Amino acid sequence: MDCDTGIDDALALVYLCSQPHVELVAVTSTPGNVDAEQVARNNLALLELCGRPDVPVAIGARGPLGIPLVTTPETHGPQGIGYAELPAPGQHPDRRDAVELWVEAARARPGELTALLTAPLTNFALALRAEPRLPELLRGVVIMGGSYYYQGNTTPTAEWNTHVDPHAAAEVFRAFAGQPAERLPIVCALETTERIELRPEHVAALARAAGCVEPELVDPEHERGLRSRASNPLVRHLSDMLRFYFEFHRDYDQGYVAHVHDYFAASVAAGTAAYSTRTATVHVETTAPRLLGTTIADYRGLWGEPPNARIVWSNRPEEAFDELVRSVGALARQIGSRPA
Repeated sequence: MDCDTGIDDALALVYLCSQPHVELVAVTSTPGNVDAEQVARNNLALLELCGRPDVPVAIGARGPLGIPLVTTPETHGPQGIGYAELPAPGQHPDRRDAVELWVEAARARPGELTALLTAPLTNFALALRAEPRLPELLRGVVIMGGSYYYQGNTTPTAEWNTHVDPHAAAEVFRAFAGQPAERLPIVCALETTERIELRPEHVAALARAAGCVEPELVDPEHERGLRSRASNPLVRHLSDMLRFYFEFHRDYDQGYVAHVHDYFAASVAAGTAAYSTRTATVHVETTAPRLLGTTIADYRGLWGEPPNARIVWSNRPEEAFDELVRSVGALARQIGSRPA
């Protein structure tokens, strides 16, 4: 998993930790929502909270390939995790560079690994430069990014991840041109990830699934920045993250909700999501200032170029949240039963 943790990245990582059939080979940290060092701290702290301190966490690039880094403290908080205050991790980032780790793992286990990319595609683009055979070495690639014939969430036409590093996104899609359909990356774009709209009742259901005695209420009538008092540490930290995210979406007139884009991408990578895709040729705009990071999909072959992506066309939000509550709730219950 390569992420820029990020509230929805955090939820995605916790979800993967809750899946017994998922082997987390490594988590790599790309700058985006916060800088790369803070991303790595968040990843280490979350993995330790979830009982997975064995998973290596590496840092790669410190900024996008061709433009300055822009972060989002207004969306995810100054540390990327909203109001949550995670314990300082006891582990440190791996000594290897993220790109080195990616290439080593792919070469050692050809045809076995899935790459889940929920950040700007900087690290993955650099890994493709180092090992152009990655499209053949990996079992699959799942990308959260882009918006196709759909309003952007960063500019009128661009989604956040592709806007932060459009040059990396363009390189990644070029690298997959002409690959067999089954090797093309699965792209989870805004038109389907914004349907994964988490609400306060989902937080309450998660607390119940975790065995919390007291109800976990995240209410739009609460004072801003109220902290959770949940006895379960995972529920408490997720609740504090998500309250910040609810408040952000409300501030931008989207309602007291949270679009948990990266959780959906994680469930696709884990094989637990129901969805359908359409094959397309993706272009990422890298030169026009107002259109920087805009993604366009040619579904009909009008450009006469080979496909380079499979874009998710439909999904099932209600089933996605049933799965999230069940799986993360079970993990939270395990964490809550550990000796203090």
